[in-house]
Amino acid sequence: MTSAANGPESGARAAHPDHLGHVIFITAAAAMGGFLFGYDSSVINGAVEAIRDRYDIGSGTLAQVIAIALIGCAIGAATAGRIADRIGRIRCMQIASVLFTASAIGSALPFALWDLAVWRIIGGFAIGMASVIGPAYIAEVSPPAYRGRLGSFQQAAIVIGIAISQLVNYAVLQIADGDQRGEILGLEAWQWMLGVMVVPAVLYGLLSFAIPESPRFLISVGKKAEARKILEEVEGKNMDLDARVNEIETAMHREHRSSFKDLLGSRFVFLPIVWVGIGLSMFQQLVGINVAFYYSATLWQSVGIDPTDSFFYSFTTSIINIIGTVIAMVLVDRVGRRPLALVGSIGMALALAVEAWAFSADLVDGKLPTAQGATALVAAHVFVLFFALSWGVVVWVFLGEMFPNRLRAAALGVAVFAQWMANWAITASFPSLADWNLSGTYIIYACFAVLSIPFVLKFVKETKGKALEEMG
Repeated sequence: MTSAANGPESGARAAHPDHLGHVIFITAAAAMGGFLFGYDSSVINGAVEAIRDRYDIGSGTLAQVIAIALIGCAIGAATAGRIADRIGRIRCMQIASVLFTASAIGSALPFALWDLAVWRIIGGFAIGMASVIGPAYIAEVSPPAYRGRLGSFQQAAIVIGIAISQLVNYAVLQIADGDQRGEILGLEAWQWMLGVMVVPAVLYGLLSFAIPESPRFLISVGKKAEARKILEEVEGKNMDLDARVNEIETAMHREHRSSFKDLLGSRFVFLPIVWVGIGLSMFQQLVGINVAFYYSATLWQSVGIDPTDSFFYSFTTSIINIIGTVIAMVLVDRVGRRPLALVGSIGMALALAVEAWAFSADLVDGKLPTAQGATALVAAHVFVLFFALSWGVVVWVFLGEMFPNRLRAAALGVAVFAQWMANWAITASFPSLADWNLSGTYIIYACFAVLSIPFVLKFVKETKGKALEEMG
């Protein structure tokens, strides 16, 4: 998909203040896809144990049902760009809205385990689409002077979606008197948890009718008059609109549409810079971050914490995630990407090691001893904080900046695909690994955090303050 994210066209002006409020509305509406990305990704956390009990399945089967959505994510992310280039960004958002809505209803009302799995794949496809369309659209409608700040709406929406999903889960559990399978108006509590997503999914679809199509897409299909009108809406009247349209058109003609073949060097292996992108993407997931968002309620219950409290701790973890993300957004352009990544790796490694120690204690009456239980809770929150203020944000910044222009689109696609696959591997393996040895599982995650330190030091170059054209 062509995107203005690669940098502003020369001569572009900032939006007039009178137009900035409208641009913020457009950006927030598009970022609803990010909200749904975060919400749908983590809401399953509240239903894991109920699904295990209702369908009487083991950890291996349970893990596949939870992780199968990530296959849909990978497919959705890989195809969304081409779909958007054919039918437009807005139509893509509307399709994603329909898929999110269908997934929410289907997941809340499954008649069999395989049926639930199918709806999770459909929801995953919508997540994959939203992960691509949202940032691209925001970049394409944002005035260059505000593009960075408006682009951060997507990441902020994702972490808010995660937090709201945990708050909804906690509220539903309270209504059901702490029973994940407790009945509420004829449905079990976990069904309501998954079904509530209908509300933001429908809202996303409605908002998509209230925002304009991307000017770049309109120019690409020859609708220059419509593109001029939208540029006037978002960048103001005090500019030469014809010159601006020609500027965008010229920039689009200069763009090289990278392909998979461009990523290969001698002997048909990936170029070194592509491997660095793949490594960043995989390390981001291999530290086990999504265990905190997919399985945290199950994890705390497994060491004797009351279900209601476990859901509350899942919510507090997501609040810490928001705080860490804000810290990263403030610091990433001030201290640089590599220092944040290194600080995050060190902090995560220490926190994961402490969690591994805490989980190594023998359970007493089905519970961790008080000291180890408290230590595990604190360490889990510290781990999420260090991830959020570092790898959670800087990996996406690196991936957007580190590749040469001629490779960027294709290399980013490969790196994001690797990220979804690593996410799937961690998500699918955790229940079985936890049954084997919970402490050992966290030692594995800690080792990946430690290994990420020499990886960053040796292979990852700082991109702060460099023009995209300097990357090579």
